[in-house]
Amino acid sequence: MSKAHMELLEKLALAVSLKVKLKDCKEEIKTALKPLQEKLKIFKDCKLNWSQTAEHIKIQAQHTEHQIKEQFEKLHQFLRDEEAVRITALREEEEQKSQMMKEKIEKLSRDISSLSDTIRAIEEEMRAEDVLFLQNYKTTVKRAQCTLQHPEELSGALIHVAKHLANLKFRVWEKMQDTVQYTPVTLDPNTVHPVLIVSDDLTSVRLSDGKQKLPDNPERFDKYWCILGSEGFNSGTHCWDVEVGDCALWTVGVMTESAKRKGEISSRSGIWRVWYYDGKYKARSTPQKSSHLSVEQKLQRIRVKLDWDRGKLSFSDPLTNTHLHTFTHTFTEKLLPYLSAASKESPLKILPLQCSVRVNQIS
Repeated sequence: MSKAHMELLEKLALAVSLKVKLKDCKEEIKTALKPLQEKLKIFKDCKLNWSQTAEHIKIQAQHTEHQIKEQFEKLHQFLRDEEAVRITALREEEEQKSQMMKEKIEKLSRDISSLSDTIRAIEEEMRAEDVLFLQNYKTTVKRAQCTLQHPEELSGALIHVAKHLANLKFRVWEKMQDTVQYTPVTLDPNTVHPVLIVSDDLTSVRLSDGKQKLPDNPERFDKYWCILGSEGFNSGTHCWDVEVGDCALWTVGVMTESAKRKGEISSRSGIWRVWYYDGKYKARSTPQKSSHLSVEQKLQRIRVKLDWDRGKLSFSDPLTNTHLHTFTHTFTEKLLPYLSAASKESPLKILPLQCSVRVNQIS
């Protein structure tokens, strides 16, 4: 084999070796690039989610501002109406008492005119000639006997200022109880599953017509149609009533603040609840199995009573005062009210409490 032929073979072998090496290097880089590409996708998805979140923040701010203005407008209108009622009452009293004074002054003016005429007539009789004076003496004496009563004292004639001003702000505040409600639990729209709609006052939830476009924030449920209360409890006794009405499927209970909201939650610990579906009532403390509840008539309301310190969570029917179920557990963290609904027409609603204004007397 010639030297030239040998050199050609060596070059071909080197070329093949380089090609194999190049392929191996590209495969290595391709393998190394894959995690970067996956991370890039994660970053892009995250950016998209954050952009949606930023847009949702603007929508939330606008909607919340509108709600604040609407609620304050109701309060302003209430105060304007109250002001108008009280000003009207003042004007009516002023008119009534002014009319009374006008009538009394007019009568007094007539009496003064009558007395003045009588006095002038008597004085003229006294200036008459002696014979004529004596002839009219008895008549003059009778005329001098005034039958008019002294003017009465005007008791209660002034404006009853205290009636209009005494504790005015307190009395308006007291009357405001008819228009202002207090709900022991309000719902957190940042936790609601996208198929559920929360009312503007954050007290009720129902199934929507379709899935809403909401940010996939960590607090939000993404599989189960649930929502949590906006405030949790880590001590004391708390109670709230939920109107379930004719909702075809509902769940009422509590959930630990740290419990995961994403994916499958029924197999995880941290949820205590009762629910209704297909005519059956059940109670369950996850991840334990559910137990059947014996209910004689369909429930319209559920009362939830949490005694965190004693580790008791009770459910009852407040309309019939019937106990349904009690969970016992040593709670160690904050618990949040938990609701789930599957009805468009019959929302679950947290009922308001009866408010009252109390004055503490000095003892």
